[in-house]
Amino acid sequence: MTNNAQETKAQRVERLKRSKNPWEGLEEIRRFAREGFESIPPEWLGTYFRWWGVYTQGDGAGVTGGQNGEGRALQCFMVRIRIPNGLLRSAQLRTIADLTRRYAHGIADITVRQNIQLHWVTIEALPDLLEALAKVGLNTTSACGDVTRNVTGCPVAGVDADEICDASPIALEASRMLAGNGDFYNLPRKFKISIAGCRVWCPYPEINDVGLTATTRVLHGAPEVGFSLRVAGGLSTEPHLGARLNAFVRWHQVLPAIIGIAELFRDSEVLREHRERARLKFLFLRQGWTAESFLAELERRIGFQFDPAVEETAPADVYRDHVGIHPQKQRGYCYVGAAVLRGRITAEQMLAASDLADRFAAGELRTTNMQNLIIVNVPRFNAESLAKELDAIGLRVGGSAFYRGTIACSGTEFCKLAITETKSFSRWLVEELDERLPGFDQHLKLHVTGCPNSCGQHWIADIGIDGKKMKVDGRVVDAYYFCVGGALGLHQGTARPVGYRCPAVEVPEAIERLLRQYLATRQAGENLRRFFARHTDAELRELLAGVPVDAVIRDLPPITARGTGELAQLAGGDGD
Repeated sequence: MTNNAQETKAQRVERLKRSKNPWEGLEEIRRFAREGFESIPPEWLGTYFRWWGVYTQGDGAGVTGGQNGEGRALQCFMVRIRIPNGLLRSAQLRTIADLTRRYAHGIADITVRQNIQLHWVTIEALPDLLEALAKVGLNTTSACGDVTRNVTGCPVAGVDADEICDASPIALEASRMLAGNGDFYNLPRKFKISIAGCRVWCPYPEINDVGLTATTRVLHGAPEVGFSLRVAGGLSTEPHLGARLNAFVRWHQVLPAIIGIAELFRDSEVLREHRERARLKFLFLRQGWTAESFLAELERRIGFQFDPAVEETAPADVYRDHVGIHPQKQRGYCYVGAAVLRGRITAEQMLAASDLADRFAAGELRTTNMQNLIIVNVPRFNAESLAKELDAIGLRVGGSAFYRGTIACSGTEFCKLAITETKSFSRWLVEELDERLPGFDQHLKLHVTGCPNSCGQHWIADIGIDGKKMKVDGRVVDAYYFCVGGALGLHQGTARPVGYRCPAVEVPEAIERLLRQYLATRQAGENLRRFFARHTDAELRELLAGVPVDAVIRDLPPITARGTGELAQLAGGDGD
C-alpha cells in the first residue's frame, strides 16, 4: 500500500491517474452540482477536473499567499472550450456567448491554442454548460490535463489563397481520434499537436510535441503533397524547438504517425518520474535522444518506414495575425480578420460577431493562436461593410502594431500560478505605446506572460516580458524581465534573456527607449530580429534602462507580498 505522506507530487498524480479515467466521471460531476462545492473531493479539484477542461480559479492574487507553488482558489472554475483547428460556426459562437453571459460574468478569453476560456463558472452551472456545448457540437474534453490538448491548425485552412493544401480535415480527425480516447487518457503530461497546410506555419509547429507542415515532392514525375514532421517542441522554463525528423509523411501516414508518437510518449516511464520534466522534449533535453533515435523508435512502433524528408521552404520573418481583409482562393470571396486585444472578448461582442457572420457571410468563423477572430467566406462586396461593423463593436480590422501584436496569458486575475497581472496591464501597455510611438511602422510581437511557464509564449516574441516581483521602496510590486529576438520559421531561435528587469509601471518607457533607438539607427531593411541580433546584451540593457546597468538573473530568490516565500516555478505549468 502506498504511503501517501511520502509521495512526491509526480507519484501522487500518477497514482490518481491509474485509479480513474476522469472522462468516465460525468455522473460524479452531476452529483457535485447537486450537492454543492463542499462535496467535491481534493482529487477532483486538483487533478480530475482538468480532463474536462476545468480548473479551480485563482483568488486574484495569483501564486502569492498560496502553498507549494500554487495560489489560493475560489469556489468557482475556469472552463476551457476546445475549438479544433479554430473552426467555429455562428451558432456555436452564439452558444458560447450565451453561456458567457449566464455563467461567466460576461467575459471570455481566446487563447494561444485557438480555444475559448470562461471564468467564474460554478459547480452548479457546470453540467448545464457542458450539455449546452454538446448540443452544438462543442466540448471541453481534453482541453486540459495530461492528455492531447486542442489540435491546432491554420485558421484560414481551406480559404488561404496561397496554401499548399487544406489540412484541417486531418486536424479534425486527429482530434476525434485522441480527445476522449481511453487509450490515451493517461499521458505523462500535456501533449500538443499542430497540423498546417499553409506556407507560413500559422500554428507554430516548432513549439508543439508534434508539428506537421505541408510540403510537396515530385514522385514518378507527379507532384505529391505530404508533410514535414517535427517533434518534442515546447516552451515553459526550458524551451526546446522541435526536432525535424528525416521523414516525408504521406497523407495516409499522418494519423498512424501521430498515434505512434502518442504511444511512445505514453509508454515513456522515465517521463513520469518528475512533473517538471514530463514533457516529450525532455527525452531530448535529459535522456540523450536525437532526431535519428526518435525516428527509429517511431518506425519500429508503427511498423513501416517513412520516405526521406524533402527540402522545405521555411517562412522567413512572416507575421501571422490574419488581421485585415484578405482575398481567398475562392474567386470573389475574402476573409476578414479582427484583432482581439490580448484575447479578451465579451459576450456581447461574440453575439454580435455571430450575427455579422450570418449577415455578411456564410456563418463561419475562426479563432487564431494570436488570440484573434476571423470571419471567412465573405463576398468581396460585403467586406468593407463587415469591417466597419466589426470596428464598431470593438473588434478592430486593423490597429497599431502594438494593438495587433500584443499577446497575454491569464495572469493573476484568474490563474493560481501567475506572479503578475497581465490582461489589464497589456491593455494599458498598448495604450501607452500607441501614445508614445504613434505610427510605429514595424510588425511587432509583444508577449506578456505572468510567470515562468510561458503560457504567454514570451520565448518566441520580438519582445517577451516575463512576470516577476520586485521590492520598490519597501513594497512588493509587479515587475517584468525582458527577453528579445525570438523567432520561428527560417530564423528560429528563442528570445535572449538580456538581464534587465523593471517594475511594471516602467515597462512602457523602457520599450519606448528601445524602439526609438531602433527607428533612429536601423539599417536599410532591418527588422527587429536583426537589430537585436547585432547588439550585445549590455547594449540592449542600456537602451531599455536609459543608462548602463548590470545584468540581473531571471529568477531571484522568491518574494511574496507577505515576505519571503514560494512563487510559481513549476516547469511545464498546466497552461493552454
